Amino acid sequence: MKRIYLDFNASTPLVPQVVEAMRPLLVDFYGNPSSHHWAGIPAKEALEHARGQVAALLACRSDEIVFTSGGTEANNHTIKGVFQTRGKPGGHIITTQIEHPAVLQPCRFLERLGTKVTYLPVDSHGLVDPDDVRKAITAQTILVTVMHANNEVGTIQPIAEISRITRHRGILLHTDAAQSVGKLPTRVAELGVDLLSVAGHKLYGPKGVGSLYIRHGVQLEPLLHGAGHESGRRPGTENVLLAVGLGAACEAAQPWLGMAAVQRLRDYFWQRLSTEFGAAVVLNGHPTERLPNTLNISFPGRIGPDVLESLEGVAASTGSACHTGSTENSPVLKAMQIRPEVAIGAIRFSLGRSTTQDEIDYVVEQLHRVLQENGRR
Repeated sequence: MKRIYLDFNASTPLVPQVVEAMRPLLVDFYGNPSSHHWAGIPAKEALEHARGQVAALLACRSDEIVFTSGGTEANNHTIKGVFQTRGKPGGHIITTQIEHPAVLQPCRFLERLGTKVTYLPVDSHGLVDPDDVRKAITAQTILVTVMHANNEVGTIQPIAEISRITRHRGILLHTDAAQSVGKLPTRVAELGVDLLSVAGHKLYGPKGVGSLYIRHGVQLEPLLHGAGHESGRRPGTENVLLAVGLGAACEAAQPWLGMAAVQRLRDYFWQRLSTEFGAAVVLNGHPTERLPNTLNISFPGRIGPDVLESLEGVAASTGSACHTGSTENSPVLKAMQIRPEVAIGAIRFSLGRSTTQDEIDYVVEQLHRVLQENGRR
């Protein structure tokens, strides 16, 4: 049985550059990076080199990068930190209905503390209207947080356009860029964001590490409290091993930005499915403004998890892999007002740098077999 991995939006393997960069940290650079002696100085240098690599990918200053344990912590740090610094009870946050739980759940938590949160709708392609952001802003608004690209359908949001609105009103703008960093250009000045979250394992780096870009001059209350690590913004001895892995992954991502070859393969995949199944297969997400590697499709009237389970050796997803295990319709597809009989048949295929055309052809053949067999039952 072949083993084909098409779940790169869930997690990615480590690329060789990352493994090689991390290897010395397992043996040699064991000192505490806060120690000013022969054992700590090399660890500190490795940490700061990694910080520079992350900053280079985002085109920002190195001192604007804070290492975190992942995208979830970066999102929580942003939302709760802005609340503590600028809002407190009575503040107002604007987000969308299709955000990752790492954004939605902190917002719901703050609602219990007296913060008002507006959850903006999206259209049938999963796209938020910047004018809806403009209309939702009040005198109490302290933060707008809109993901750069959706993890399930891949739709890319008009962050630069939204930033022109928030800048004009003096409101902080955060974007969860876990899915877009390493796939698309994410230069913070071009996006116009004040805060941006990164997750290492989405861009061929290790799990358990991420970063938060905090624009120079923006003050955030720390999520944790302790000593003065990360310039006082994230206490706790830095995980140099994972930070170095993230830095190497960011450097290795530079030649892949845009993922033109992967997008051609994704489009080939959709063309084959359209030819093979016609109206029996539906595309979910924006037809053009979506991640170059993401193909979310539905077989109306079918049960997506059942179809996926019957695909021999194929690793894919029926929603966000961070919270699967249910055959209920995806909240993202619900927000897009996808009909229930279409949403229940959704499968997300997310391609990677190593995906081949032979693998795509095999998956199409397997889908043809599975749907034929299901149709005879």
